[in-house]
Amino acid sequence: MLVAARELFGELGYEGATVRAIAQRAGVDAAMVNHWFGGKQGLFTQAVLQLPFDPVQLFGQVFDQGPVEELGERLVRTFLTRWDESGGGAFAALIRSVASHEQVATALRTLFLENIFVRFADRVSSDRLQFRASLCASQVVGMGMVRYVAKFEPLASADREEIVAAVAPTLQRYLTGDLD
Repeated sequence: MLVAARELFGELGYEGATVRAIAQRAGVDAAMVNHWFGGKQGLFTQAVLQLPFDPVQLFGQVFDQGPVEELGERLVRTFLTRWDESGGGAFAALIRSVASHEQVATALRTLFLENIFVRFADRVSSDRLQFRASLCASQVVGMGMVRYVAKFEPLASADREEIVAAVAPTLQRYLTGDLD
């Protein structure tokens, strides 16, 4: 059921994916959604907001892997690796649902701003932490949107290291550089 839900939320967003369609794709009765997940919202939370990584654990791993001067590179590489390995579907479902569902927008802000980028900015910067975190989130979420949702070529099929080389310097500047 979770795979079917993730696929349909990814294809249609929260509003477009119906419990009936998800149940049909999963080969189960729609009443089972209420039984197992308490409804569409519970299913969405389990299927989409269950990330292919733990943000708190990820923070520690990425931060501690090397010098601050290479943090942008590690962040971009880690983001792409984690979402590429999971096929990008959960990210696509999350992004497609942001516009129509406030809980998803809140979860996305919490994930990228509070759990990841504000924590990084706080460790490596002394000024404008929220602004730096927002800039980082815009870069990473935008990159993910273009790669996994809109699938703009050649970024959608580009080699991970090619993207890291192109995007990491911008992310590094957002974290540690001059913003004026």
